Amino acid sequence: MTGNAVLRVRSGPAPIAQTSDRLTHVELTWIEKRIENWIRFGQEVRDEVLDRRRRVFSYRPGSVFAFVRWAANDFGTTSSRIDIVRAVEPNEPYQTLPFVQPGGDILLKIEGWPKVEQVLRHIDAVEAIGILPHDVAPDHWRHVANRMSTGQEPRAYTRERHQAWLKRREIER
Repeated sequence: MTGNAVLRVRSGPAPIAQTSDRLTHVELTWIEKRIENWIRFGQEVRDEVLDRRRRVFSYRPGSVFAFVRWAANDFGTTSSRIDIVRAVEPNEPYQTLPFVQPGGDILLKIEGWPKVEQVLRHIDAVEAIGILPHDVAPDHWRHVANRMSTGQEPRAYTRERHQAWLKRREIER
């Protein structure tokens, strides 16, 4: 199964917006204490409410956002995950991700609530120095994912690193 067929199997009718636009669409579901999907950071350009439990956020190409997914059953948490994703251009290669159309460049993928909490604390630390997490260098999120996958503490993101990233991005344009 591909594309909209997968979405229909997982979540009923395919509500995600038209695939002809250039945006990346993220379907969020919130069923208290069962399925809780949310965006931790990112600048959406559109927010569409589908019903009282579901909505779709849309992002421009190049935008970075953090997508948190948590699910539980009667016995406790069954899964928890955070993905930091860069929305891609229409003809750019991408990785597929549940509830994200068409997919994106996955900068960080962490599973398990203790590690997800560690990433959330790292995001808080970035915000504490006055930098918006969606403006952080994509390579830093990859660094965080790589360090955490080996059980090491990721380096802190500093103002100096951020300034270097901004200068590098300026030169690349």
